[in-house]
Amino acid sequence: MSGIDAEPLLATAYGLLLLASAYGLDVLARHSHRRADRYGTGGFRFHPGLDAWECPEGEYLHLHEHDRERRLLRYRARPLVCNACPAKPECTDSDEGREIVRSLEEWPRSAAGSFHRVISLSLVGLAALIAVVVLVRHHDPAEAALLSAVVLSATFVARRLARELRQAPSEPRALA
Repeated sequence: MSGIDAEPLLATAYGLLLLASAYGLDVLARHSHRRADRYGTGGFRFHPGLDAWECPEGEYLHLHEHDRERRLLRYRARPLVCNACPAKPECTDSDEGREIVRSLEEWPRSAAGSFHRVISLSLVGLAALIAVVVLVRHHDPAEAALLSAVVLSATFVARRLARELRQAPSEPRALA
């Protein structure tokens, strides 16, 4: 490696750091989204055959609204039952009954998912751009191999991240 200039080495290291950051951001954002979904439905069970959620006290939250524009489903318990429930203070402060809102969008096509994916793709694009610019300036075969590896890796990662964004909107999915 004595024949490789510092600039291609630094560009390769920085490009790989950007790729790892993009991947890490995507993984953390997806995890955070799943965790938020679980928090909103904690203790509740979805019954696909009934299209209803069951609360820990045995009350069912039935489909109350299907917001086609926002691609959301709203499930709500009966206010009369919820307001008389001894667990109400820990469950909801609404006098209209407990509500669970579920998105019909898969994570990458949700607003938060799209936002995080675009940021991740921007980092991948920056990694590729830096590698290409340095590759134009340095033509040594070893340097070209390092920088080409970054460009190829960025292409692979970008295709993987962009694939889910390009897919057509999903059909309603099981919301368990």
